[in-house]
Amino acid sequence: MTICTAFSILAGAAGLRAEAPLSAIDWLSESVSTPASAPAATPAVPDEAPVTQDALPEDVTTSVLGAPSPDALGVLSPKVTGLPAALWGDASVAEIREAIARTRTDSLPALQGLLMTLLLAESDPPSDAGNEGTLLLARIDKLLAMGALEQAQALMDMVEEPDPALFRRSFDVDLLTGNEDRGCETMTATPSLAPTLPARIFCLARAGDWNAAALTLETARALGQVTEDEDALLARFLDPELAENLDQLPPPPRMTPLDWRMYEAIGETFPTTTLPLAFAHAELRDPAGWKAQLDAAERLARSGVIDPNLLAGLYSANKAAASGGVWDRVQAFQRLDEALNAGDASAVARALPIAWSAMAAAELEVVLADLVANRVSDIPLEGDAANIALRLELLAPDYSQLVKDKVAKTPREDFLLGLATGDVADRQAPDSMARMIVPAFGSPTLSLDTLSLVAEGRTGELILLAIDRITTGVESDPSGVTEGLAILQRLGMTDTARRTALQLMLLERRG
Repeated sequence: MTICTAFSILAGAAGLRAEAPLSAIDWLSESVSTPASAPAATPAVPDEAPVTQDALPEDVTTSVLGAPSPDALGVLSPKVTGLPAALWGDASVAEIREAIARTRTDSLPALQGLLMTLLLAESDPPSDAGNEGTLLLARIDKLLAMGALEQAQALMDMVEEPDPALFRRSFDVDLLTGNEDRGCETMTATPSLAPTLPARIFCLARAGDWNAAALTLETARALGQVTEDEDALLARFLDPELAENLDQLPPPPRMTPLDWRMYEAIGETFPTTTLPLAFAHAELRDPAGWKAQLDAAERLARSGVIDPNLLAGLYSANKAAASGGVWDRVQAFQRLDEALNAGDASAVARALPIAWSAMAAAELEVVLADLVANRVSDIPLEGDAANIALRLELLAPDYSQLVKDKVAKTPREDFLLGLATGDVADRQAPDSMARMIVPAFGSPTLSLDTLSLVAEGRTGELILLAIDRITTGVESDPSGVTEGLAILQRLGMTDTARRTALQLMLLERRG
């Protein structure tokens, strides 16, 4: 790499430094930059004929006539999701994007799964969708906010020629999942992506071209195109011995995936527990310790974005190193797993209440149900253990099959079994939450706003509205629970409505 090349790279980056971030996600790395905007045209002089400044044609925006909009892309077809192809009805891109952005991601597990299905769904694009992929980007950003990196990447991989905004997100996913070499190769092979200085230095070093990386940094210093903080981190990243002999760097005010990986490289890894959920994926890689991997996997499993079996594998990997917190869950899961493997009803009866209590403390009851409900259902249990087994069966994916032959022992169990089988009309509601649930499965009255969305075929927005109504209803307005469940029923999502109602009854989620 020549000095002229380095100056050229840095000069290009300098003109882009002041641009606004490409996304509202403030933790994305500034790994690429878009071209600087063209200067404004010279205004015409009054009462004079316009003067042609040059003979070059004006810049125009072009698009392929009839080309499919990226907003239609999805990894789940209507046949798989059960959602209509005309998912968004008469809604505009702006309206849908706003609805997606304001939808909360801290809802019940059933609603988190519903939201992810909606974001991954293939559908007809809105009527005003162009070729910019605005709605696609909004869906990807929501997935990133949920920590669903694998799912977001699956959507991004469907775009044949990603633009800088899309690649920026893909590169950060690569950084957090240990696939940074793929991102660097794409960046090198696609000059239009215009890598920024830190990203270029990182990729040069990853490719083993340490001399070019060092020269780029030295040139940046000479041109004043690197801040003190960037210089300090990049210098240590390129020279590990330097990092050993200098004081530890303070964390940046806004940690990005690129920052995190470079701090990790110099031995100054920061825990991800206080960072956005997406960062937890970085702790699942081999360099992380077992405790860090456990903490990360629990966060991601709680949000429903990783396979519960990944967490089960980590729970079973070693013997607990201490007690309290995650170590209690490790011990409890291992004892329950051993008892179930042995088919020892007495051991299961002792281990099950402890495991339930430990997992409930971390809001991982549904994860536990996914892992053991089918196995527990084959064990004859009594008393407290039997009650917990029923809860697990009701929270399991195939709840209706697991409880179809159950006989209720209390009015509460009778109501729960009625929910699971779709028959609550003549059942006694055991508490206030149940009284909010019952009308949703009858003939509820929907609000005018909701009926307007129904009339316009805006199914996607109705789903988002249902998630919002139920989530806020749990915290402050119980009537929202009724309407949210009623919307799901109106859309034919009976299984999701039942599953959500069961979680409302069985999980302690009050904001």
